[in-house]
Amino acid sequence: MPGENLTRDEARERASLISVDGYEVSLDLRSAVGDTDAEPRTFRSVTTLRFRCAEPGASTFADLLAPSVTAVRLNGRDLDPGAVFDGSRILLEDLREENELVVDAQCAYSRTGEGMHRFVDPEDGEVYLYTQYEPADARRVFANFEQPDLKAPYRFEVRAPEGWTVWSNGAGEQADGVWRFAETKPISTYITAVVAGPYHYVTDTYERVLEDGTRLEIPLGAMCRKGLARHFDADDVFLVTKQGLDFFHDHFDYPYPFGKYDQAFVPEYNLGAMENPGMVTFREEYIFRGRVTRASYERRANVVLHEMAHMWFGDLVTMRWWDDLWLKESFADFMGTFSMVEATRFDNGWTTFANNRKAWAYRADQLPSTHPVTADIRDLQDAKLNFDGITYAKGASVLKQLVAYVGRDAFLEGARRYFKRHAYGNTRLEDLLSVLHETSGRDMTAWSRAWLQTAGVNALTPQVILNAEGRITELAVVQEAPESHPTLRPHRVAVGLYRREDADGSLVRYARAEVDVDGPRTVVAELAGADAPELVLVNDDDLTYCKVRFDENSLATLRERLGEITDPLARALCWSALWNLTRDALMPARDFLDLVLRFAGRETDIGVLQMLHAWARTALVHYAAPLWRATGERLLAQGALHELRIAEPGSQHQLTWARFFASVASDAADLQLLQGLLQGTAKIDGLDVDQELRWALLEPLAAHGAADESALAAELARDDTASGKRHHVRCLAARPSAAVKAQAWAAVVESDALSNALVEATIAGFAQPSQRELVTPYVPKYFAVIARIWEERSIQIGMDVVRGLFPSLQDSPETLEATDAWLAAHADAPPALRRLVLEARDDLARALRAQECDATAG
Repeated sequence: MPGENLTRDEARERASLISVDGYEVSLDLRSAVGDTDAEPRTFRSVTTLRFRCAEPGASTFADLLAPSVTAVRLNGRDLDPGAVFDGSRILLEDLREENELVVDAQCAYSRTGEGMHRFVDPEDGEVYLYTQYEPADARRVFANFEQPDLKAPYRFEVRAPEGWTVWSNGAGEQADGVWRFAETKPISTYITAVVAGPYHYVTDTYERVLEDGTRLEIPLGAMCRKGLARHFDADDVFLVTKQGLDFFHDHFDYPYPFGKYDQAFVPEYNLGAMENPGMVTFREEYIFRGRVTRASYERRANVVLHEMAHMWFGDLVTMRWWDDLWLKESFADFMGTFSMVEATRFDNGWTTFANNRKAWAYRADQLPSTHPVTADIRDLQDAKLNFDGITYAKGASVLKQLVAYVGRDAFLEGARRYFKRHAYGNTRLEDLLSVLHETSGRDMTAWSRAWLQTAGVNALTPQVILNAEGRITELAVVQEAPESHPTLRPHRVAVGLYRREDADGSLVRYARAEVDVDGPRTVVAELAGADAPELVLVNDDDLTYCKVRFDENSLATLRERLGEITDPLARALCWSALWNLTRDALMPARDFLDLVLRFAGRETDIGVLQMLHAWARTALVHYAAPLWRATGERLLAQGALHELRIAEPGSQHQLTWARFFASVASDAADLQLLQGLLQGTAKIDGLDVDQELRWALLEPLAAHGAADESALAAELARDDTASGKRHHVRCLAARPSAAVKAQAWAAVVESDALSNALVEATIAGFAQPSQRELVTPYVPKYFAVIARIWEERSIQIGMDVVRGLFPSLQDSPETLEATDAWLAAHADAPPALRRLVLEARDDLARALRAQECDATAG
């Protein structure tokens, strides 16, 4: 990887020297099919690149990652590939004012999801291709200047196997066996795309009459592998797509500029999705093979709209360098939920945002690697790791706060001016702040300094003083910041007062005030004189980004009456705050699990319930005192089974509790029930044990030694598909055997034969919570190999291995010491690798603190 890196300084120097007029890229993908002994399997890529140089006679370089280069021609001169190509860069000397570079290369198909990914469907042997480039993998497919600020129009032509269809960013036509695509608008390298293969393809059309009377017609397409066609609900994808296009046209006053709108659901995808204009790609897991809850459909709708928002924030207007990645990702994350709530059936999306997305942000913002929303991105490795909870979820949370700060109308008008002013260009932070200052009149410099240019999360705690009559004399909000990031920020917050008012004892809000919290203590004057509350909820309605704390009376109310809060968003905010208390070792893990056992069964929002189950698992596995874990596991399994049995037959709550029960089942009776559900000898009314649920039941059986290799092979025979293969590999690695663990370790660490998806599946199965002692020998092995893995593998696989195999289950001071020893001995390791290890170390140290807190409650 080091030879593949590109620094910000190098990119700036190159951008000051050259500008790009256009690309013509010709790919021959016929080698994707058929038997071959070649390693790696390659395809021909011919790039014609026209560009200008501001300093004739100067030198620069083009980017290309390829096994070999056949020919390089610069301005009609043939260059020696052996002399000018070093494996990642092509040296370009003695440039003219106007230049033409032609590169003929053999590029490699990928099995890591980077570049041109090649997938062979085990179900029918069909081959499928797609590209994925962000942040800098277009150079694995064609020679280019791989940085976002050197935008250009592209013309692609592709030769493909007979019977295939090929798609790219522009509309395409086939003639004489060649697919030719319309020239794109000026876009960055990382959002160009090619998808090719025998995909199942469905079409529709979006039409709209614009304000000037012209008709906008956008051809819509959606595709997936043939093996998934029977599960593909393209009509719902198109419904959300049209609703999103309506919303963005209503609010952005800039018609969709990229012609067609195809959406491809592709196999072995590393991301959730990618915003390639006119050719959006998604992970195919968003096509549901079995029954799923409303939360899964909501998540898919959110991703569809997130990528659509990128057509404006990111594709039309693009950040100059990855420092301002937030200019696209934060906005897309915010606009995805904003549009989903206002334009689709998923009108409770802000509850999911508060409970799920913000949890990601809060964790990331307390890691040693936390950074401002506008980050310091030194190179491409930094950029790859900054697709994180800060850039996405914190940035989106900050934008939600910005809307409260400047007002909705000023925010949207600022966006409209931003698009028109910078269309097809590149921007930095100050470009956005200037239009928001124009539209709102607010001081954006101070707001930006507090929210975008500093790291860390504040905690807001209410202080309540009552008089003798039981009324509020004073209610204040106390703001605190950690020593490592001491900035106190301006927060526009709502403070809600709750009490029992209904005959059924429900907790409802009876008073609310909005206030600008600024500094260490802010008095909420409007609430003086109000009746005494049973619960004070700071950041009611989730206007700002902060950790919510409670006064003692409010915390006592939640311990007894959490399930009686009637408003779903308020309840979700309380759950999130309680989880943060647990993570911060301020609430024992067993207390949080007790709240889940007593109140999760009353949770109406299915997305919140699924989040509670994930948190409960984390609390049990990582935060509970070791001596209490077995007790906690038994209590969770009993509670989950109880809720499963009383859930409405056939309901999404029943399905959610079934999956959670399987994840915590461990004793003989529970495992016997799972076995019975698989074999049909046991039944729970209304529970349909479809293929996806079968795999969910099988994994714990495999992990506890109750399903052997033959049982797993029999299940694969039932589900001999790409999805079945991934499940099978994960379950095989989950078996409780030293030989199994050695085999799984070798498959990931000592070999690069597995695809990215199977690496992920093997890692997921390798370390099971019930197998702590079994994987203890891999602690020293992990620290012995990660530097080599980082050097030899692609950055995606390197990230998967370093994160996924960190010995988090060996939660002891000794593991912490081993981590510190590695960090001390590898001070000169690549910063991105050190960041991953430091993050894992921080999670481990947090777990040990939480375990100590939990032990004191025993």
